[in-house]
Amino acid sequence: MHAESPASPAVERLKEAIAEGSPLDELPTLPPPEETPEPLVERVLAPFQRFTQAEAAGGLVLLFNAILALAWANSPWGESYHHLWETKLTIGVPGFGLTESLHHWINDGLMAVFFFVVGLEIKREILVGELASVRQAALPLFAAVGGMIVPALVFTSFTLGTPDVRGWGVPMATDIAFALGIAALLGSRVPTSLKVFLAALAIVDDIGAVLVIALFYTASIQAMALLVAGIVLALLIGLNVAGVRSSVPYFLLGAILWVAFLKSGVHATISGVLLALTIPASTRISGPEFLHEALSHITDFDRACENDPAEFSTTQRHQEPIFALEDTTRRAQSPLLRLEHKLHGVVAFLIMPIFALANAGVAFSGGVGTAITDRAVLGIIFGLVIGKPLGIVLFSWLAVRFKLADLPFGATWRHVLGMGALGGIGFTMALFIAALAFGEGDKLELAKLGILAGSLVAGIAGWLLLRQSGGPKSARNA
Repeated sequence: MHAESPASPAVERLKEAIAEGSPLDELPTLPPPEETPEPLVERVLAPFQRFTQAEAAGGLVLLFNAILALAWANSPWGESYHHLWETKLTIGVPGFGLTESLHHWINDGLMAVFFFVVGLEIKREILVGELASVRQAALPLFAAVGGMIVPALVFTSFTLGTPDVRGWGVPMATDIAFALGIAALLGSRVPTSLKVFLAALAIVDDIGAVLVIALFYTASIQAMALLVAGIVLALLIGLNVAGVRSSVPYFLLGAILWVAFLKSGVHATISGVLLALTIPASTRISGPEFLHEALSHITDFDRACENDPAEFSTTQRHQEPIFALEDTTRRAQSPLLRLEHKLHGVVAFLIMPIFALANAGVAFSGGVGTAITDRAVLGIIFGLVIGKPLGIVLFSWLAVRFKLADLPFGATWRHVLGMGALGGIGFTMALFIAALAFGEGDKLELAKLGILAGSLVAGIAGWLLLRQSGGPKSARNA
């Protein structure tokens, strides 16, 4: 038996400060622990971990895979590129399964996870983020609406009277990974408030893209499958209302929801957004409760260390407060934020790069000359390069002019124009909508050329405009 010992003086001071109701920023800090040697594997993986945590990393991986897809499709092994994605894959048990090409599994299956994370981001921004109040949401909302309407009108002006007009949704969407990646590379030249504005704009943009896909790119409706989807969605809402916080039942019902949408005619990826909106966003315990419980477990651990300093990693006396602290931490996290945090890396470094690899491979032979004169291609390029920044700046100016919103702190109209140009990078969502609008065939390949060219020009234009706009200090003095 070990005699009960008091907690260390530092922990006692911390407990007293919390009991007295001291503000968080005035709480005393615990002394730093003695440094322990870092394991070899962690030293080896540290550079990779720093890269994956960098804001621009997801965009760089996406860009690498897009270039790889282009190089592969235009290499002597180009046929193998197309044959790979047409490989049939069956998921399920014998007699009951789904058989689709690898390309369809990526676009309909993996991208449902992408849309699930988009849905989580949308819900978070509406509850506690930049879209939580009308005043906060006004500028990115107006900017996003302008950034959707004007590119669609530009595209329509090029293709009106032709079957290609059905692709009007292609230049509407912004690729947030690329856009924020370029903004991050510019560092302090771009005010932080402007990056927040761009992220919020992209979230509203995603909402618009989801609605466009659901309403305008649905070929036919199967009523029975849609009814099943409605019942499953009602059950998911019921789980939320009942306070179920385990992710397992949500994902099981989410899988059924995905199959129902796949069979209904409405694009299956919409199920990801709807599933995300049912994920609970509240925590089980409040901030003060978390502080008190966590400190109690830390005190127990501190006492254990005082009694058995040499047995930290082995005794149950040391480990029990750690397990209890882990449980307390989990109850202080909302399922929505926990899932968003866990899946962000999966989407940024696995799903989106795979999507880019499977969709960006366009063979240039014989297609470039045709693309220069193709009305749909020109509509996409001009929609992304001209329509997107024009719509974002024009509608932002109207919102500020009529005192419905304010410019982001430290930003000028040149900054907004630069961000509008970055909004013309439509890569991921544009490729996705193009596949829905044009199906398989030569027109889709031409549309991909337009998307790649337009996104490239928009990215370079945005980078140049923001690079020459000066940092936030000069912006405030402008």
